[in-house]
Amino acid sequence: MDPETRTGVPAHIAATSALLVVVLVHLIGQLFVPSSFATQASQVLLMPALAGVLYAATSRPRPLLVKLGLLALFFSWLGDTVPRILSGDAGFLAMVGGFLLAQAVYVIALWPYRSRSIAAKPLLVAPYVAVAIALLSLCVGSAGALAVPITIYAGVIVAMAVLATGLSFTAACGGAVFLLSDSLIALNAFADITLPGHGFWVMVTYVLGQSLLVQAIIRQSEQAQGLPLGRP
Repeated sequence: MDPETRTGVPAHIAATSALLVVVLVHLIGQLFVPSSFATQASQVLLMPALAGVLYAATSRPRPLLVKLGLLALFFSWLGDTVPRILSGDAGFLAMVGGFLLAQAVYVIALWPYRSRSIAAKPLLVAPYVAVAIALLSLCVGSAGALAVPITIYAGVIVAMAVLATGLSFTAACGGAVFLLSDSLIALNAFADITLPGHGFWVMVTYVLGQSLLVQAIIRQSEQAQGLPLGRP
């Protein structure tokens, strides 16, 4: 069992509280002042804060699933951060690259649970594939040199979402919401489809999707180690 924080507050509670503060700052910023320093800085802190929750809520020796989850969050952080020092297609490609690595790591993490997933059930996989095809049909024509990277990314994130169904219902929801978040980004970037408060909806689905995946990983880790829920 990992130690508590110096204040006596359990580490997982402290980490969750920190995450909630960062999320609230960022989402409120997205609604009212999306270009402000606080909004931009809080986005860079989202994945480290979520990684802190995953780390604090699991105990040593952490299973491979947890370690891969932390690695996926690291690559997601790169996807959030590196584009801020680049511009244009280079920035977008850096974002796609970071999240492509994150999704690939999630696929590796979820692969052991494939026999419990819908992967071998074509009728259940079909909606995921249909979403990807519809999205690509709207975006690829105007993507130019980015057409190949976004096509590869679409395939990998669909694989992640499908395999997530094998971990738990929570993970399945997380994978689907994550797919929705990335779809909103692609539609805005390549199809000029923008929702009112678009940035807010992108980020709320992004944070929710990642958080659900992390919660599913925590639960699986607890079950594997015979720990009561929520007590590392």
